[in-house]
Amino acid sequence: MKDKRLIVIFLTVFIDLVGFGIIIPLNPYLAEKFGASPLMVGLLMSVYSLMQFIFSPIWGQISDRVGRRPVILISLLGGAIAHTAFAFADSLTMLLLARAFAGLFGGNISTAMAYIADITDEKNRSKGMGLVGAAFGLGFILGPVLGGVFGLVGKNLGSEPPLGESFPALIAAGICALNFLFALKFLPESRKFGEQVPVRGHRFARIWQALTTPLLGLLMLMVFLNGCAMALIEAPLFLLVQDKFQWTAWTASFGFGYIGVIMVFTQGFLIRRLLPKYGERHLLTVGLLFMAAGLALVTISDTVALLAVAVTALGLGNGFVNPSLNGSISLASGEEVQGNNLGVSQSLSSLSRIIGPAVGGGLYQHSGMTSPFFAAAALAFAGFVVAWVVRSQLPQSGLKT
Repeated sequence: MKDKRLIVIFLTVFIDLVGFGIIIPLNPYLAEKFGASPLMVGLLMSVYSLMQFIFSPIWGQISDRVGRRPVILISLLGGAIAHTAFAFADSLTMLLLARAFAGLFGGNISTAMAYIADITDEKNRSKGMGLVGAAFGLGFILGPVLGGVFGLVGKNLGSEPPLGESFPALIAAGICALNFLFALKFLPESRKFGEQVPVRGHRFARIWQALTTPLLGLLMLMVFLNGCAMALIEAPLFLLVQDKFQWTAWTASFGFGYIGVIMVFTQGFLIRRLLPKYGERHLLTVGLLFMAAGLALVTISDTVALLAVAVTALGLGNGFVNPSLNGSISLASGEEVQGNNLGVSQSLSSLSRIIGPAVGGGLYQHSGMTSPFFAAAALAFAGFVVAWVVRSQLPQSGLKT
């Protein structure tokens, strides 16, 4: 039964991330089409995370009280509506509103992780979190590629929204709608009906409580540093390949598909074999070091080949970090607050993505194209230092004994 539920939640996250992956490469190209500066491109990415920051802990606490299934279903339906609005947007303001609406319903990943926590034991918790990461990576392989393909189809059909470069967003909306129907039929509830949990105060009180809890607070700090490092380069990486290598949206979609391949390989294959040998603490520290090295290497990447090496190191590192962090947070949380604490973690990730894209876009515009990557490398290395200093306190439940 557990295996079947793992397969269903894996497919649910995968299909959702295919739709999400289609949208990501569209952001900078559509924003620039409407005259946006690099800073505004970053803000377009930040607005999604702002809404996710506000609502992720709320969705997490709701899922603790009423179940994971209703929250996942609502988020999928909301995503379909948001992607439709994005496809029909004919101004930068409409793009911003559509992304804000998508962020409001963007609590499904933390809820999916809470679902995994519900149906796995401590020894297999981080492996289960790796499945969510693998689904995320697969979505990033197929999503951007589909975005490139349907972008060409849209251009052949017309030039005005929802056709042209906006057309892939319409496909993303259809994928989310189909995923809603799939989850409605096949996704069972993972919590007992009517199970009660304590009310834990407003979202900022819950964030503060998590940050001031021994070990959990340090894990949350690493979530934030890791999130900031990745968010700083979201917009600049698209702009870098466009400005330095003259990549089109079509070429960039395949480039980001490659990053998805690395994520899938790491979280769907490597993590499940290395975790029993080395445990969460070692994979977390090594992953943060790989991330710092990959980000630093981007700054001297004058060829596509060297850039590929850099993003490979980055993808491997991030693939080690995410399941180790999420598994550790789950292991440091009581069963009754899995959704709440993972929602707080998602909220901190969202906070980093509020700050990161706008700061990264601003650095790119005013301090040079390599400056966001220097800053991101420093943040990842800071995360490594924190993990190294407190390594003896980190969980090792995935370690085979």
